[in-house]
Amino acid sequence: MNPYTSSGSVATMTANVSGNDSLNDLGDGPRQPGDPERYPVGAVTRRLLGYVRPHRVSFTASFVSAAISVIFQLYTPILIGEGIDLIVAAGQVDFDALLPLVTKLAIVVVGAAAFQWLQGYCVNRLSYETVRDMRVEASDKLSRMPLSFIDSHAHGDLMSRVVNDVDQVGDGLLQGFTQLFTGVITIVGTLAFMLSINLTMTLVVVLVTPLSIFAAGAIAKLSNKSFTAQQRIQGQLGGHIEEYVGEQKLVDAFAYGPNAQQRFDALNAELYTAGERAQFMGSLSNPGTRFINNIIYAVVAVIGCVGVIAGVPAALTVGGVQIFLSYANQYTKPFNEVTNVITQIQTAYASARRMFALLDAREQEPDAADAVELAAPQGEVAFEHVDFSYVPDRKLLRDICIEAKPGMRFALVGPTGCGKTTLINLLLRFYDIDAGRIAVDGKASRDYTRSSLRRAFGMVLQDTWLFEGTVAENIAYGCPDATREQVIEAAKRAHAHKFIVQLPGGYDTVIGEDGGTFSQGQKQLLCIARVMLTDPAILLLDEATSSIDTRTELQVQAAFDELMAGRTSFVVAHRLSTIRNADCILVMRDGQIIERGTHDELLATCDEYRSIYESQTKNQTQPEELAAAEQAAESSTAEPSETVTVTVTMPTADTSAADTNAADTKEGEAR
Repeated sequence: MNPYTSSGSVATMTANVSGNDSLNDLGDGPRQPGDPERYPVGAVTRRLLGYVRPHRVSFTASFVSAAISVIFQLYTPILIGEGIDLIVAAGQVDFDALLPLVTKLAIVVVGAAAFQWLQGYCVNRLSYETVRDMRVEASDKLSRMPLSFIDSHAHGDLMSRVVNDVDQVGDGLLQGFTQLFTGVITIVGTLAFMLSINLTMTLVVVLVTPLSIFAAGAIAKLSNKSFTAQQRIQGQLGGHIEEYVGEQKLVDAFAYGPNAQQRFDALNAELYTAGERAQFMGSLSNPGTRFINNIIYAVVAVIGCVGVIAGVPAALTVGGVQIFLSYANQYTKPFNEVTNVITQIQTAYASARRMFALLDAREQEPDAADAVELAAPQGEVAFEHVDFSYVPDRKLLRDICIEAKPGMRFALVGPTGCGKTTLINLLLRFYDIDAGRIAVDGKASRDYTRSSLRRAFGMVLQDTWLFEGTVAENIAYGCPDATREQVIEAAKRAHAHKFIVQLPGGYDTVIGEDGGTFSQGQKQLLCIARVMLTDPAILLLDEATSSIDTRTELQVQAAFDELMAGRTSFVVAHRLSTIRNADCILVMRDGQIIERGTHDELLATCDEYRSIYESQTKNQTQPEELAAAEQAAESSTAEPSETVTVTVTMPTADTSAADTNAADTKEGEAR
């Protein structure tokens, strides 16, 4: 079963849009994501405990095991103290009473170790179960986020939140629960045992303890901002690395490596500074509390010795002093252990804030309660006075009106940034419009469920997207139940079958992420086969043949002509030769449709269209002529008699009257 199977959305996927290194706010308001003021410690703790509640069995078992283990550990000093009092002097040892005591001590020590192991097992299980739930929720959250959110945030940072930050929360939970269970029970149990032995000595220990708590709390408060900054910068660094590793070819092609390295070094240095500050502040807690706890231990030792000698303030035996010294050490031990892992706990809280910022981000507006399924779509599409903007104060599309009857073929032309691809995104409801109405089969697109609306469309983009899996799985992405015969037929119609069968495993060849070593043209042919397999009612082609050679383009264009017969289609084209047969060509500029008509009508009436067409056809051999020349060159085996040089200029970027880009000049010799 293909692990990447589509849930019935559009037949292909948009390529990742590179994010920014600096992450925008994930939630509402001006604060940065994970801001401690927005997520105070108490609120974070309550939310984390909410993830623990479903795993009550592991939680209860951990607590009970910790309680039994601590009781055994606290009973150990009493046995040792009693044993010391049985050793009065040389030759004065009560072996009859001492031997059973030693046996009991051995049983208690083994029992404490066994329950301590059981507690560790249960805490680990609890931590991993909780982290699993968090990661599933974070992943589900991303699947419900609008495309505008994904486009506007660094992908590496989002990945860091789902993977690294959740792991950090798990480590913090593991350390925190271990210390929480044992610490609370140890403190309560120690106080109970000390009170049962001597009230005065117990008060001495308790009165000095707040100094340790105040010291740890003050240091934790100071270091909290440092840990938050450390996690934020780590997310930015992850976003930077993902961006440049994912586009390594582009980085190398423009020799941008030194600049990318410079940016990496700057972020890395910033992370080093923040991490060093956080670790330094965090490391102050343990020495500070240990110093205060050692003072407690010394005070207990001095007062205990005075009690043995003078009976003031309390009459104690040597064994009793040993018991109190052990309890004083046991009582302060939880404070030492908590401060020893304060770094992991604070890192976990900083990571939890970042994760909660993601979970609290505004989701995609859900389907209306009365939304219906788009069943048996006919292909009628209408834009009625549509306005749209990515940024509220900057309109991109203004007063767009289009009426497409079933089976009509529309083409969109115009300079870069005029809104052609945005129209495609609006049809699929990747974004919602600001004003006007988009209707499919006479009903507003908002009135349909998104999944059923997108199933009506098949889309092929300039940017290809393939996942790690077999060739057949990639072609069947939008139609996971397709048979092998259907997959092969779709590949043949897309003219991809020939190169697929030459692969080592044919259709079962496993390809790497984003197509592995396939050429850009081969990857695009697979995407075309994918959309042909879905057999959609409406086709959306955004320069779908931009990365394949001219002869294959003619073959694929013929296949598209067959596929588009009787289907509504919208074609974004830079090469006007591919859209001559369109029923209506829309000429766009600055977010508006400035002219519409057939190819011949626009040549006669639209200066801008005519200028684009003339700039592309000047000194240019048409694709049909080029294909014939290539065919002749391949089939010719005669002795060279003359040399024919064919120079072809095929623009692949948007071209306007003011700016004509010529590219891909190819020379072929036919002898």
